[in-house]
Amino acid sequence: MSKRFLNGSEWAAMILLGAERLSRNEERVNALNVFPVPDGDTGTNMNLTMSAGVAELKNKPSDEAGKAAEVLSKGLLMGARGNSGVILSQLFRGFARAISGQRELTAPLFASALQQGVDTAYKAVVKPVEGTILTVAREAAKHGLSVARRTADLTELMREVHAKALETLARTQDMLPVLKQVGVVDSGGQGLVYIYEGFVDYLSGSVQDGEATAASSLGMRSAPVVPAATAPERRPISPGSSAQAKITTESIAFPYDMEFFIQRFTTSAPFPERTFRQALERDGDSIILIEDDDIVKVHVQSRRPGDVLNLALTYGAITQIHILNMQEQHRELLAQKHDEPAASSQETPKVDYALPGVVDLPAVTASPESEPNPDVYELASYGVVAVSVGDGNAELFRSLGVDIVLSGGQSMNPSTEDLLGAIASLSAHHIIVLPNNPNIVMAARQAAELAERPVTVLPTRTLPQGMAAMLAFQESEPEQTNIDRMTKAFERVVTGSVTKAVRDTEMDGVQVKEGHYIGIQDKKIVVSNESLLEAVKGLLGALLETGEEILTVLTGEGADAEQTEELGRWLGETYPNAEVEIHEGGQPLYPYLFAVEP
Repeated sequence: MSKRFLNGSEWAAMILLGAERLSRNEERVNALNVFPVPDGDTGTNMNLTMSAGVAELKNKPSDEAGKAAEVLSKGLLMGARGNSGVILSQLFRGFARAISGQRELTAPLFASALQQGVDTAYKAVVKPVEGTILTVAREAAKHGLSVARRTADLTELMREVHAKALETLARTQDMLPVLKQVGVVDSGGQGLVYIYEGFVDYLSGSVQDGEATAASSLGMRSAPVVPAATAPERRPISPGSSAQAKITTESIAFPYDMEFFIQRFTTSAPFPERTFRQALERDGDSIILIEDDDIVKVHVQSRRPGDVLNLALTYGAITQIHILNMQEQHRELLAQKHDEPAASSQETPKVDYALPGVVDLPAVTASPESEPNPDVYELASYGVVAVSVGDGNAELFRSLGVDIVLSGGQSMNPSTEDLLGAIASLSAHHIIVLPNNPNIVMAARQAAELAERPVTVLPTRTLPQGMAAMLAFQESEPEQTNIDRMTKAFERVVTGSVTKAVRDTEMDGVQVKEGHYIGIQDKKIVVSNESLLEAVKGLLGALLETGEEILTVLTGEGADAEQTEELGRWLGETYPNAEVEIHEGGQPLYPYLFAVEP
């Protein structure tokens, strides 16, 4: 079916079918994970990212291609999860910029937009690796530019783009030796190919059974709803170990944490961001403004939420209002820590209006005329956000001084918006983020760029690395000194992990059988054994070179007390000079995690 033009509704329908095709094949993409471990999550991250974009398209349909692309771009940006999700969001972000203001897409414009998407994605990756989704997207876009010079048919163009993407995907094995060794293609590239496959089927009219191009008929898996305005759940914090524990409830000068969107009345003139920010600063703190044409996302901590909303109303309609009483939350936090009931309060409890329009808010009990004492309301020097998995590991991070622990890890990566919300909720001069997973680093960096406040992302790749960084943290030290100390500390850590193999394979000279336990040193499989304890012993033999190192053991699900006790005895007998600490981490899928420091 020949097609020379594509309007916004048609473009959105094409996107939806591409997203549906990816959703149907999520587990197939996950199965392409190079390591034979049970937490391969590229398909999940890409699907959740696309689902966030699709949700925006459904909420804000447009017949103009440029506007529809902007809506998708915003949804993908805020919902991006994992490296694959962030790269995917950047591909469509560049695409949206290229067709901004255009009502319809033509073949040359479509091809040019694909190329600009590739350029944007490459800029977002610090060290691009060939043989990945980036390569597949680049080669497909390059071929698309050539095809667009000889045809005006969008269907033919997309067929050629998809075919080139598929051809390049097959060649990823030759670009990354580890892919060839395992016998798989790049998972992110495969996810992109599925999306392009959906594009082709929409343009050619070939829709599979059960699929539909109408948004309302798509049965996509939805991304988890995590309201950006709601601060991450806070748990008890060790006294003196965090920014939140160093303040009293009464010292919270701006008790209402607010987040909402302004749907602007007009976009004919630029949004007066500076004027609006200055007005908020008169009685507000922790202000974040993210402008996206007709939408402005606002975060502010205030004493007078009604005044803030009245001010915002002068610029447009208010939607998705979320308000949190931080004084009440702080009392609950301290009460949990000390096992005491929270003090009674006359202040308004949490107000959470997820409805469009204007709401009547109760007055703040604090005197609006009172001026904050700068000595009482001074911000903490640092705030720290860490991503962790397992209740025990989360408590360890809190005891080391982390203010907010976001739940996440393999197969459960927090989105850019989750990370941005955590950053925004801290009242500190400088924020440090510990991703503790290589698949979360890019989303953390993207959140840092959007935060519009000093944020440093330390690229910690494992939970033990994050803990080592926190052990080196000193709140009294200057920012750069702390960053240097923490970086040096986590880079010294050698990490080991044990999990079950999900398929037969051979890697790094080790024969792996499905269901057997494998020991992984950083990224290398060093042992495979039917016995969990024997696999652990083999891994530790590779990790402990001198026998005099510091060894930290984090037990997870699948590690029973008897096995751990036996492991402790074996370590004492085999490595009597090693300094060993064993903690209950509670992480899923990995019965044991190890950290070795010289």
